[in-house]
Amino acid sequence: MSSPDIASIMDNSRELDRLRKDQEEVLVEINKLHKKLQATPEVVEKPGDSSLSRLKSLYIQAKDLSEREVVISNSLVSKLDTFLPSGAPGQQRRKMDGSDQKRRRMKSDSDISRLSPSMRSHIEACLSLKDEQVAARVTSDAEKDEWFVVKVINFDEKTKEFEVLDEEPGDDEEGGVQKKYKLPASCIIPFPKRNDPSGTQEFPAGRNVLAVYPGTTALYKATVISTPRKRKSDEYLLEFDDDEEDGALPQRTVPFHKVVPLPDGHRQ
Repeated sequence: MSSPDIASIMDNSRELDRLRKDQEEVLVEINKLHKKLQATPEVVEKPGDSSLSRLKSLYIQAKDLSEREVVISNSLVSKLDTFLPSGAPGQQRRKMDGSDQKRRRMKSDSDISRLSPSMRSHIEACLSLKDEQVAARVTSDAEKDEWFVVKVINFDEKTKEFEVLDEEPGDDEEGGVQKKYKLPASCIIPFPKRNDPSGTQEFPAGRNVLAVYPGTTALYKATVISTPRKRKSDEYLLEFDDDEEDGALPQRTVPFHKVVPLPDGHRQ
């Protein structure tokens, strides 16, 4: 394992640690609101009270953090799988008898409720993306990462793979047809919910993000110049890398629901 590989794995680990700390902070705030509402439920009837709105926002924030944790965890697992041997050296696999095979089938057929809470949360988050548009890395080019907007057709709970559709027809050489791909969760980033800007994580000015370039279905690395909250709108003001015009980078507006975190180790 090379130093860059180790550094990437350590970056993922630190990101997971940060996400879990953020989740703990959100959970503390949720519990505080729960206690407040249990002690004084009549407060929600007072004019101007925002307790329920705040609670909803916290739940959405917790969900976003959980989904981000899934993405980082899958990325970390994929990287570790690259360097781990497929089986223990010298270890022989014993042949399963009929009862072993039956138990294996029973285990694989068990429903989501039998899984651990973290795995159940991951599966449910993946299943909830069906028919949704997401950002997907559909190539394995060693020189760059190419991300596009695709639609989730299905999530296979056994293989843990997404089946997605690139709704943009291919060029004439490809027959002008829409392409389908099967991708691991590490190649998928959910978009923020279009109908809930207040409950979406906002990236601060100066942060590098991945965003849909205006007028296309491709995502590129960009820098946040101004946030939706500051602009009092639903759009970010961004500068895209390598988008130079007349010797300067133009500032472009992009809806908040087309902006996602920049993946670790992104190459473009």
